[in-house]
Amino acid sequence: MLSAMINKEFLLVLRDKKALALLFVMPAVFILIISVAMRDVFTGSSVRFDICVNDLDNSTISKKLASNISKNKSFSSVSSDKAQIIITIPKNYVKKSKKLNIEIKDTLKSDEIELFKAKLLKNIVNLKLKIIKNRLMEFSDEAGMAIDSVSLDSKNLFNIKYNKNDDIPNSTQQSVPSWIVFGMFFMITPIATVFINERKQNTLSRLSSMNVSAYAMILSKIVPYLVIAQIQAWIMVGVGMYIVPLFDTPALAINGSVTALIFLSFCLSLSAVGLAMLIAVNANTTEQASTIGGILSILLGAIGGVMVPKFIMPHSMQILANISPMSWGLDGFLDIFLKGGGIAMVLNESLMLLLFGAITLGISMIILKHKQGFE
Repeated sequence: MLSAMINKEFLLVLRDKKALALLFVMPAVFILIISVAMRDVFTGSSVRFDICVNDLDNSTISKKLASNISKNKSFSSVSSDKAQIIITIPKNYVKKSKKLNIEIKDTLKSDEIELFKAKLLKNIVNLKLKIIKNRLMEFSDEAGMAIDSVSLDSKNLFNIKYNKNDDIPNSTQQSVPSWIVFGMFFMITPIATVFINERKQNTLSRLSSMNVSAYAMILSKIVPYLVIAQIQAWIMVGVGMYIVPLFDTPALAINGSVTALIFLSFCLSLSAVGLAMLIAVNANTTEQASTIGGILSILLGAIGGVMVPKFIMPHSMQILANISPMSWGLDGFLDIFLKGGGIAMVLNESLMLLLFGAITLGISMIILKHKQGFE
């Protein structure tokens, strides 16, 4: 009987193509979008400016300055209508030591403008040093060569040591586990839809009259979704490892134990299915279940660090995040992907997820007995 019920649930799940698309396509698309969109924020890539240079002086020096600006990695040469900044080199710029004319569009912030000025100043000073060198060489080779010892390169002026925070993920390490967690909890919609439809069609009443226990009923419902959740998790990992790098974004690396990843994923899926079943047995309509489930998933995701990474939250919000099961799952995935963790490192989060799943499923069985008359 139990195997027949499980087979029935698999057939019902596989027939619902829209629900399957929601479970698999949506998280994969979000992983790709968020990883690429947040790439520079997480990696700290330097700011680039769209520059247009108008050389009205057309001298050897002005051409050299324009060339240096175009070769600077922080500047991108574009047409004047697309430029954030327009630099005009006036006539007699060198002979009469005129100033550059710079037009800055109001889309740039004050700190970005200061950064631009610093980068441009380096190019101008380097060029003026070369001019001074050439003039000094006319009188003294030794004085001219001394100018070569003056360098504006940061590597020659000071040593910088970066203390890398190993607790901060890159965009892929953050987005993949975030949307694995969020995607699993979106199983509320398909589970509730099947459950409520069966209740309306009196399928549950007929099963109850056949002395099917509440335990068997719940087990037959959760097994297919536990399998789907595992497939879902590994598809998301595959997207992070093989699809995301195609868009010039860091690939996901499983630095920790694969066994720990499987164990954590199972515990997370059990907690997600437990919450979904709890909503399904309480909701009266599919619309009600979808609304409650959607809002609850978004709230748990927002609190738990899915929408906004926990490491940029204020301390009080980081403490609040610990009430969300999504936060437990996300922390466990980050321990594996980021810190190379094994079973021992994710055991606490996994047990909390197992407990949450067991409690929600237990309450679901009690409600199912009360409402449908299951044994």
